[in-house]
Amino acid sequence: MPAGFDSLGKTLMIFGAVLLIAGAVLHFGGKIPWLGRLPGDIHVERENFSFYFPIVTSILLSIVLTIVINLFTRR
Repeated sequence: MPAGFDSLGKTLMIFGAVLLIAGAVLHFGGKIPWLGRLPGDIHVERENFSFYFPIVTSILLSIVLTIVINLFTRR
């Protein structure tokens, strides 16, 4: 098997793992009480308008995912 297929296989497995994690977060996200309701998340609600931007939750998830990915990709 050519070497290119080895890297393609690894890339597909990584994308699959990322999709699995994203699906789990979307499925179980409502059951985690603090997820999306951290201090610093922006929520504006008016009569006919509602805006929600979970900035602190996004930053926290980014830090956690960066640490996890770095642990798995170190050689």
